Amino acid sequence: MIPPVAQLVDDIASTAIDRGEVLIAGMAAMLITIFLGPRFIEYLRVKEFGQQIREEGPQEHHAKAGTPTMGGLILFFAISIPYLVLSDRDTASLAVFGVALGCAGLGFADDFIKITKRRSLGLGARYKLLVQIALALALWWIAYEELGLAPALESRIFDHEIYVGPVVYLIFVYFVIAGASNAVNLTDGLDGLAAGSCAIVLLAYTAITITNGQEGLALLSACLVGASIGFLWFNAFPASIFMGDTGSLGLGGAIGALAVMTQTELLLIILGGIFVIEALSVAVQVISFKMFRRRVLLMAPVHHHFELLAWSETKIMLRFWIVAAVCAGIGFTLYQNSIGS
Repeated sequence: MIPPVAQLVDDIASTAIDRGEVLIAGMAAMLITIFLGPRFIEYLRVKEFGQQIREEGPQEHHAKAGTPTMGGLILFFAISIPYLVLSDRDTASLAVFGVALGCAGLGFADDFIKITKRRSLGLGARYKLLVQIALALALWWIAYEELGLAPALESRIFDHEIYVGPVVYLIFVYFVIAGASNAVNLTDGLDGLAAGSCAIVLLAYTAITITNGQEGLALLSACLVGASIGFLWFNAFPASIFMGDTGSLGLGGAIGALAVMTQTELLLIILGGIFVIEALSVAVQVISFKMFRRRVLLMAPVHHHFELLAWSETKIMLRFWIVAAVCAGIGFTLYQNSIGS
């Protein structure tokens, strides 16, 4: 039955209001970050919460030692306020928000240890593993038991669903959360690179969740985009502050959790292609050196390789953003085709 014209007008109006809230939430997160950023940076300088630089890293990076870090704190504060005020706090968005905060908390512990111990190595791998397993288990329980999502992987390219069962699905959820958070963490090696790349990927997820009618997830995703863009105001080259593991693990955890809640776990390989490239560059470098005692890259992750080829940080950042945008655009197009077929 075709609905009356009045009903259609009401539906369009309500959709516009929903998208308006999403836009307002994203703008609010951005403005909060920009407004509070200078005060937070000054506070970190007074407390001498500065970045510790790896000895084996590029020599140019040693000049950045002491730059305020843990910017992820202001980033997630800016995300939390508009999300908690404007959203209905539905189960799906709360689950993503909880995973993001859990990963950010893990990163904060890592950053805090680095700062207090004055070293570039933070929290032990064992503790990170345990926390990520706990977060994956909680997200799996909510997705499978509470929301009734099928324990299956959606192949958006070939329009095919792969049923894997609850146990295998749990393992896969863990790899998505751990993989996404660690990949973003690896990408966070140049001024503005991770924040800009995350904003691009999260913008694609904002569009996906709006397309799905997942209002809570769309609003949260918009907050993540806005805060990432606001953080870029201070993090772009030359950076006044670094997001630290607090920000990179938190944003990566949010992207992984969004993939689970939108059932785009496999498509995330394309949507977040820039992070996949960064993670693979490290894996290839390690495997090549252990097996053949030869390095494929001058230094891993791959952005350091281009640094040693004398590319400027700005040039690398912009070109990697272009790659991130192309990957996110392809991924979103494939998603649109899969739901339209």
